[in-house]
Amino acid sequence: MPAPITTDLVWTEIERRSFAVLSYVTPGSEARSAGIVYVVVGGKLYIRVADDSWKAKHIRLNPNVALNVTIPKRVPLMPWIQIPQATIAFKGTARVLGAEEVDDTVLEALGHATGHEPEGGVVVCFLEVAPRGHFATYGVGVPLLAMRDPTKARGRVPVEGAPA
Repeated sequence: MPAPITTDLVWTEIERRSFAVLSYVTPGSEARSAGIVYVVVGGKLYIRVADDSWKAKHIRLNPNVALNVTIPKRVPLMPWIQIPQATIAFKGTARVLGAEEVDDTVLEALGHATGHEPEGGVVVCFLEVAPRGHFATYGVGVPLLAMRDPTKARGRVPVEGAPA
């Protein structure tokens, strides 16, 4: 029996986190991934990057991305016991936006004070990722011991029903 998860539970976990691994494809069809910091606003994830970064360049050419959000798991009072992290994986469509195109809430949350000015000579832009399809989870909404059984630890729910 799969993990008893809901779309709301998955969105709650995504909103509680701020780190994910973003995967994208180069023009030469090579896979790349990078750790990123994100915020969620209106059912989309926003990521601050340098305008001339490889992430921004590649995503401008191919907007199909995947993200993997990790969720630390620990045994209370026994932090030395290694537990695999729970995960939420999903695909999405990304857009590269200038600071003037994103909500002030995003700018503030990602620590960007002004829209157009370079910071230390680096011009920033933002990636907006709209999840699509399904969330595939492992270890979300299940007890630690259930993570040993892939059948019980895996879950899958539709992305629809994103928070507004």
